[in-house]
Amino acid sequence: MSNLLQVYKNKDDNETDITVRKTYLLGVSELYIEPGYNVRDIDQAHVEEFRDAYIAGENVPPLTVQVTAQGVKVIDGHHRYHGAKLAKEAGFDIRLECKDFVGNEAERIAFMVTSSQGRPLEPLERAAAYQRLKNQGWEPAEIAKKVKRSPSDIDHHLALLTVGDGLIEMVKTGEVAATTAVAMVREHGAKAETVAKTQLAKAKAGGKKKLTRSAAIPQFSPLRANRLLELLVNVKFDHEPDGELTIYVSPEYSKEFSKIMGEFQQFQRDQNPEGA
Repeated sequence: MSNLLQVYKNKDDNETDITVRKTYLLGVSELYIEPGYNVRDIDQAHVEEFRDAYIAGENVPPLTVQVTAQGVKVIDGHHRYHGAKLAKEAGFDIRLECKDFVGNEAERIAFMVTSSQGRPLEPLERAAAYQRLKNQGWEPAEIAKKVKRSPSDIDHHLALLTVGDGLIEMVKTGEVAATTAVAMVREHGAKAETVAKTQLAKAKAGGKKKLTRSAAIPQFSPLRANRLLELLVNVKFDHEPDGELTIYVSPEYSKEFSKIMGEFQQFQRDQNPEGA
C-alpha cells in the first residue's frame, strides 16, 4: 500500500501537485498556555473528550503554535492541550502534533475566531475577540472580511460589550439572548438592565426560564395600530392660527378611535408603571 510520502518522492514521475507542510511532535511539557489568550473559555467536558481521544489513540488535529522567548505557545488547540495533559496525568505518553502559525498578532486572533477545530464561540467570546482585533487597529469592515462575517454582525457583537455588567451576566447565564440585550439597550438606554430584571421576574413567575425578545420589548398590537391609521384617513384636521391642530372624528368612527387610543395609553402605562 502506498502513502503520501511515496507519492511526494515520485512527484516528478506522477505529475502530482503535492507539496509538504511540516508538523512536529512535541511533548506536552514543551508547550505553554498564555493566561487569557484563548478567545474561548475552557469547557471541561470538551477537554475530557480530547483526553479520551488521546488515550484511545484516535486521530486528533494538530495544534497551531508560535515559538516565543518563553517557549512554544499554543495559538489554537487549547482544549486539545488540556486534554493531553489529563491523558499524561493518567499515565499515557502523549506527544502532540503541532504546526507553526505564520502571521501577526491580529491574524492570530482572527485565526482563533475562524478555526474549525474549536467549539463554536459564544456571543460574548466572539464579541471579546472582535474587540481585541479592533484594539489591534482593525476597522469593523476589515474584521468582517477576515472572520467571514457581515459588518452588521461585527457591530452587533461590539455593541454587546457596552450593555452593562448586569445584562452581560444575564447573557452569560442564558437568561437573555445577546441580540435581546443589545435591542433592550437601544430601546431603553440606561434603564435597560432594570427593565430586563423586571421582565425576567415576570417571565419566571409565568414558568419561563429566559426572557424572550417579545417579552423584553413588548409591542402594541400591529393590528390595532394599523386600524388606527385606517381611522385617521377619515378624520378632519383643522390647523389653528396659534399652531394647534384640532382633529375632528366623525360619530361613525369616534367610539372605535377613542377605544384604540385608550388601549394604547394603557399599554404605555403597563410598560412604564413608574411614570403612570
